[in-house]
Amino acid sequence: MPLSVVLDGPAPWGFRLSGGKDFNQPLTISRITPGSKASMANLCAGDVILAIEGVPASGLLHSEAQNKIKESSRQLHLTVERLNCTVDKPLPAARFSSSHLRIRSSSCGHRAFSGM
Repeated sequence: MPLSVVLDGPAPWGFRLSGGKDFNQPLTISRITPGSKASMANLCAGDVILAIEGVPASGLLHSEAQNKIKESSRQLHLTVERLNCTVDKPLPAARFSSSHLRIRSSSCGHRAFSGM
């Protein structure tokens, strides 16, 4: 089931991207920085990115996806498919709707790194 996730800007967003059309692999979040905006939005390593700012990700080269993410300054809108991540209960500040997910906590085995 696709999830719509909004990260409030500005960058850095706190995740690393892998894959892309040029690698013949889906764009996937490979790492999350603990305590980052990506972590606070409940993104997880292994989430497959279906769209960036409403643009389908399946046809994007890795560099095109990176550039699309870097262009986002105030908010980053991602649509992801979650395959293997379990999440903790959200903090009371979480906001949900049937088509929009905004979560303020996570525990997905995040590892520190520097990236987007």
